[in-house]
Amino acid sequence: MKHLLTRLMVTAIVVASIPLIASPATAATDPTIPGAIARERAGGDLRASRAIASNSEYTRHRVTYRSNDLTISGIMNRPRGEGPFPVVILAHGYIDPKVYWSGQGFMREQDWLARNGYVVIHVDYRNHSGSDDDPDHDLNMRIGYAEDVINAGLAVKESRIPYLDKDRVAVLGRSMGGGVVYQALAIQPGVFDAAVTYASVSSDPVDNFNRWQRKRYDIGDRILKAYGEPRSNPALWAQMSSRNYFDRITEPVLAFHGTNDRTCDITWARETQEALEEAGVDARLVEYKGADHYFYGPWADSIRKVDAFFDKHLR
Repeated sequence: MKHLLTRLMVTAIVVASIPLIASPATAATDPTIPGAIARERAGGDLRASRAIASNSEYTRHRVTYRSNDLTISGIMNRPRGEGPFPVVILAHGYIDPKVYWSGQGFMREQDWLARNGYVVIHVDYRNHSGSDDDPDHDLNMRIGYAEDVINAGLAVKESRIPYLDKDRVAVLGRSMGGGVVYQALAIQPGVFDAAVTYASVSSDPVDNFNRWQRKRYDIGDRILKAYGEPRSNPALWAQMSSRNYFDRITEPVLAFHGTNDRTCDITWARETQEALEEAGVDARLVEYKGADHYFYGPWADSIRKVDAFFDKHLR
């Protein structure tokens, strides 16, 4: 209830609050959840290359698709056979775009899911690898990444590629990508049939800003200049939080987190789970005692739980 009350309070005072610190001209993309909700999205033109690698279970392809006015690149693993196969969109964690290569991240999940009958599409995000650049991506608080993930789902649903099952599409995000998934679910419900997060960042952008961006002075100073300190402009920062819009989510959510995660604290996962439950979302948090951010020990158990979750909601 407290998160819904926060949302109502934000709606009541945001008109008065925003002009004190930031105007829409500060960044080309409105970084708030309501701003993203109001924008139209256009995801489509999904194209897959010929196989660039293969094994006995699946083939690997480069892909591109349209995300509004940007072209986004990615990697797809396709199980052998005619299909159609359920599709899992992967939203990866933070990797410096300067060193990132296409499909980097989620190597265990890419392989396991494809071997077990899922088409896997790993999204590169804007400003990564072969994707087009967005000059405001550092200022939009990952909203642009969320729109790229939404548009990947829409591109699958629009696609005429016969081995893609357009009626069975899930999304899986890790670390930063977990936060991107929560944003995507709140911004445009109904694109996906199920969602999974691993070791997610906080669903409150204030936590994430204080943990990482504030310490990167080149980015942190620009964010503060644009939006103000969270304490001095709470209405705007609250509108950037997916947590305050969880009542829009229609998809079931399964989250995994280790109690010894020193990158994304377990309290963030518990607070997100509490907010999801308060909003009436079908959500479950699985905690692994002693597990760290990378799930080296319990990953095999967790991916079996993912498969059972997808079997329930996608099969």
